[in-house]
Amino acid sequence: MSSKMLKFVSTEKAMPVKRKAQKRVADFDEIYDDFDAVEAETQSSRCSQCGVPFCQVNCPLHNNIPDWLMLTAEGRMQEAYELSSQTNNFPEICGRICPQDRLCEGSCVIEKGFESVTIGAVEKHITETAFAEGWVKPAAPRVEQAESIGIIGGGPAGLAAAEMLRHRGYQVHIYDRYDRIGGLLMYGIPGFKLEKSIVERRGQLLIDGGVHFHLGVDIGGETSFADIRAKHDAILVATGVYKARDIAAPGSGLDGIVPALEFLTVSNRKSLGDDVAAFDSGMLNAEGKDVVVIGGGDTAMDCVRTAIRQKAKSVSCLYRRDRANMPGSQREVQNAEEEGVVFKWLSAPQAFLGDDKVRAVQAQRIHLGQPDATGRQVPEVIDGSAHELPADMVIKALGFDPEDLPTMFGQDGLEVTRWGTLKIDWRTMMTNLAGVFAAGDIVRGASLVVWGVRDGRDAAEAIDQWIMAAADAPRAAGAGR
Repeated sequence: MSSKMLKFVSTEKAMPVKRKAQKRVADFDEIYDDFDAVEAETQSSRCSQCGVPFCQVNCPLHNNIPDWLMLTAEGRMQEAYELSSQTNNFPEICGRICPQDRLCEGSCVIEKGFESVTIGAVEKHITETAFAEGWVKPAAPRVEQAESIGIIGGGPAGLAAAEMLRHRGYQVHIYDRYDRIGGLLMYGIPGFKLEKSIVERRGQLLIDGGVHFHLGVDIGGETSFADIRAKHDAILVATGVYKARDIAAPGSGLDGIVPALEFLTVSNRKSLGDDVAAFDSGMLNAEGKDVVVIGGGDTAMDCVRTAIRQKAKSVSCLYRRDRANMPGSQREVQNAEEEGVVFKWLSAPQAFLGDDKVRAVQAQRIHLGQPDATGRQVPEVIDGSAHELPADMVIKALGFDPEDLPTMFGQDGLEVTRWGTLKIDWRTMMTNLAGVFAAGDIVRGASLVVWGVRDGRDAAEAIDQWIMAAADAPRAAGAGR
């Protein structure tokens, strides 16, 4: 073991410098600075190089974290990048937006008493160093394959699959309904977590590697699914899930109550310099308003912090469980609190008040009762606890469900699960339609970007195996004659 490791007993955990709250709320730039080489080496040296690395086990991509931490600690940055990129197509993106406190860092064996190793910031540093040094190269397959793959959806799963398939020489075409590459990465995640130039850089790398992008394409609308399927040897559906979950409460149809993704998309378009008049009449602008966000996941955290930057009068987050039981990143909660967000724990909306436009949320206080079958305590309303929260704008961040893809694609035979996600054979990643595969949220349900990358990589492997098996079949038949 390198003598540079096991420094957690003498070196404290440190994150990159975080801009002061009063400065960072004035823009949509990322809030953390980058580590320099010395800081990255110092933090990497805290790794204990344990025999069973739970950080790696509990990473959806099973990144070789202890190994690239050791290489970073030793200043062997090119080797660290090569190892990091073997398991992750977008380490600089995951290093920025993954909830490390719930995944790798939260699983670190030295967390208690000494605090975990700072993994995400080192991962980001490794790849940013690689870009700066020119080590990051587009796909350059040794042999070009004749077969073409059509990928529907240019988000994390689709992009990861595209890169893997391009490395193997396939002709890859991505079809996306948006006008930019990246899907959720571009329009769903605010710039203070992921600046859009980072996504654009990856998109250009894919273009340079030979991936063909067809943007603004509405599959099931002007372009039929059957047409796309006929053009390619295999299809990967990686559309994600975008249909906002609603809330059944009186007044939920009032003006001023908006879905989270619409709010975030318009905000990101503004940051990109787009004219948003076609997308928003002003209802999606939080400036000067009392804003209430309903939900406790990462999307809710994105919404409250975006509203603060839009100069809302006040921003509150209404969540029916307590802080310890919320699904969002605790690091994001801390960032939001620093920026002025008020959290209303153990509160749930009962009704929305107003005539034509919302003016308040009537909320009820909650008590957490006995655990249910999942092990989580069941929220129970406290009688007589109703109270009002002023609200000119309410953002629903309650999660997402799949759209009805069989209907939208005009493929009634495309099987779905009881949750509305596409049904696949998880061993082959294929749907019930031959040559039609699926990956990411459209299969898994709304999940993390890192899971989308994992599914995209698995789907690329499955597609390659299926095409190779189909190519071998005639040869095997000929040999038997």
